[in-house]
Amino acid sequence: MKSFHDLFSNITEHPLLNNLILAATVFVIAHALLRMIRVIMNKFINKSSEDLRVDPTKYKFLKNAMNFLVYMGALIIIFLSIPELEDIGLGLFASAGVFAAILGFASQAAFSNIISGIFLVIFKPFRVDDIIKVNNIYHGTVEDINLRHTVIRDFENRRLIIPNSVIGNETIQNFNIVDSKIKNFIMFGISYDSNLDLAIRIIQEEAMKHPYFLDNRTNEELESGLPAVLVRLVEFGDSSINLRAQVWSADPSKAFDLKCDIYKSIKARFDKEGIEIPFPHRTIVYKNAQN
Repeated sequence: MKSFHDLFSNITEHPLLNNLILAATVFVIAHALLRMIRVIMNKFINKSSEDLRVDPTKYKFLKNAMNFLVYMGALIIIFLSIPELEDIGLGLFASAGVFAAILGFASQAAFSNIISGIFLVIFKPFRVDDIIKVNNIYHGTVEDINLRHTVIRDFENRRLIIPNSVIGNETIQNFNIVDSKIKNFIMFGISYDSNLDLAIRIIQEEAMKHPYFLDNRTNEELESGLPAVLVRLVEFGDSSINLRAQVWSADPSKAFDLKCDIYKSIKARFDKEGIEIPFPHRTIVYKNAQN
């Protein structure tokens, strides 16, 4: 820092005025640097907020933190460049360093959440309105993302507030990233005496009639004659022939409704067409006590 002070030591004949010019120059450079950083940050935050579907003002903290860091750096340069202030500056910054260490230790959980929140902004593993499952425990729709926590609305309309440090360390299953379409595997069991071909046709007809059904076949599959609803015999069970239907829907919420409705409509068709859905039978034998 001595060489930096030497650049301003001979500007005028008054050392105090030279020091004031040095300080003003450092602050001007810091201000110009800060404006450049803020332009870059604004573009990044606005783009990330648009991708995440959140309000960009939630990340105003980052801009304020950058202001503090740049001007604090400028103040450190000034104190270390002016010999008269160097000893005072070293003492102040040493005390500030001890205080910062104590504060950092006491607030490490909060800082961990903030850092994890910044990583969520940068890498965007999910967005607002995405349906996600966190560690196979928390399941619902992302309602809000900020620097401290993420809010998930589960399917019972409860809000789950999960710290970003927790959600950042867990496996996240995102049902909307890249492609939101869902292939439902729907299982049915019919008796060995039932008409297998008729049961398959009923399942296909009822699935294709549903308003949430999605024909996801490729051109090659269409040309090959692959059915829109593929039903396979997957197992010979103890009391039933087990069938699995593959039914596509546009998103997870529609997939749930489709699955529930299909179960009901197919049960009604099976009853009408004489297709039996077997269930286990038990024979209980009562023995009289012998005197």
